[in-house]
Amino acid sequence: MRELIDKAHVLHEALPYIQRFHGATFVVKYGGHAMVDERLKSSFARDVALLKYVGIHPVVVHGGGPQIDQMLSTMGVVSERIDGLRVTDDKTMEVVEMVLAGTVNQDIVSLICGHGGRAVGLSGKDDLFLQAKKVTTMKTKSGTVVDPGRVGEIHRVKPDIVKRLVEAGFIPVIAPIAVDENGASLNVNADFVASRVAAALGAEKLVLLTDIEGVRGRDGSLLPHLDQREVTRLVEEGTIAGGMIPKVRCAFEALDGGTKKVHIVDGRMEHAILVEIFTDKGVGTEIVVG
Repeated sequence: MRELIDKAHVLHEALPYIQRFHGATFVVKYGGHAMVDERLKSSFARDVALLKYVGIHPVVVHGGGPQIDQMLSTMGVVSERIDGLRVTDDKTMEVVEMVLAGTVNQDIVSLICGHGGRAVGLSGKDDLFLQAKKVTTMKTKSGTVVDPGRVGEIHRVKPDIVKRLVEAGFIPVIAPIAVDENGASLNVNADFVASRVAAALGAEKLVLLTDIEGVRGRDGSLLPHLDQREVTRLVEEGTIAGGMIPKVRCAFEALDGGTKKVHIVDGRMEHAILVEIFTDKGVGTEIVVG
């Protein structure tokens, strides 16, 4: 009986948030360990379907680095990275597109549909809704300037196709493949696709699922709430460093584009999205304008 009562308390705690966010759009960047652990994959799909059922409009943007690595390894293709971006020649681009827009995207769509959601897979080539410019040069750690190949940076999002799918009751699942001015495919960082899509949709929230708990302070404690000025200070003093810097850059891009809050959440935790959004304490770090 105590367990049943506790469940009722959880629902009561969630109710104000369900009411507040009814009709709002949430963009969720899905990546990291949550994409490879079968239990977490199922949990994620169920949580996304639940968001739709309670009146929130989730839009999923996914990565797929480990899956691409596995396929390239199987084919005997060596792939390099510079600052987290994959150097993408024509052969690698074929594999990237096949894995992201094909296998990974459709697996996610199938999982969400299997839990009662109505999901549809997209890439930026659909209706040319993700348009990018080729990154012409990048510097290696040694300072050598190289051409990263078919790597792009988003310069325009045409959100009409996503909006129409949302309005029709579907959950869009977006692979981070964009097109250049000639219609050629470009490999784009999924975090930055998510931030630009969130801004274009006027999303209430951008949720970045990662393999860490959130932003930590100098003493190692989790920082549950930060504004942009606090984040900038933490970067300048070196408390925020390494792989977290691109995450906060994405957060700033989304916030500057009109998204109200960005959440950095540990995707290794089951139901992390629901706990972060529908409870008073949450489990990650939220970043707001300021």
